[in-house]
Amino acid sequence: MDLAPPDQTKFHTLSDGSRRAYDLLPGRPGVVFLHGLMSDRGGTKAQALEAHCRAKGYGFLRFDMFGHGQSSGRFEEGGISRWTADAVALIDALTTGPQLLVGSSMGGWVMIQTALARSERIKGCVGIAAAPDFTADMRAGFSADQQAALRATGIIHYQSDYDTRPYPITAHLLDDGQFNMVLGAPIPITCPVRLLHGQEDTGVPWQKSLALAERITGGDVDVLLIKDGDHRLSRPADLAKLCAMLDELVDKVSL
Repeated sequence: MDLAPPDQTKFHTLSDGSRRAYDLLPGRPGVVFLHGLMSDRGGTKAQALEAHCRAKGYGFLRFDMFGHGQSSGRFEEGGISRWTADAVALIDALTTGPQLLVGSSMGGWVMIQTALARSERIKGCVGIAAAPDFTADMRAGFSADQQAALRATGIIHYQSDYDTRPYPITAHLLDDGQFNMVLGAPIPITCPVRLLHGQEDTGVPWQKSLALAERITGGDVDVLLIKDGDHRLSRPADLAKLCAMLDELVDKVSL
């Protein structure tokens, strides 16, 4: 990861006094990267997108959500509501003009909620292995022992297929996820949406992107499946496809 040293990191202070670490590149239109669960703004995709935006003259905002990276807060106290509020607050405070959202995995869920909250500003969305409603899938897959531990302690440590670190999954995260579900009804997003997903993704099945595309009410929605792609989609060829998708959406944005 290529995070700035703490003494060089920029922070935005929210109304509750908590701080979010961020990097901001000026330009138009703006692109906002939303990272995944237990990830941060310094990942391969975020860095590749920033380099691409710099070369193209686009604006670019990447930030660490509450409880992630260099931002304040405990991960265990986070949830989709809070992470969406982070995205909305930083977009409002740090950007102007039309914005395009790029959401990776859990960030794809935050992307959908943010696009709904700021429909007048968000002019396009790109999902990378987008994982809306993943908390319901996670809960459904828990063993009886895990369910019992969650009821008893409010937290379990969940081992994903694509990270060596166990994830501290709380009852709060799961309950908040239930409140933020989007796939059970039409999603009134009308801006162009592009969804990129690997068919060898063992963390978030590629069918999730198809379900999301079906629910979005706008007509300009495309899904690109990469047959040998995994969950991360961080290979040079994957990143090239991602940047091409972004350029296509930029061409559609009225400045």
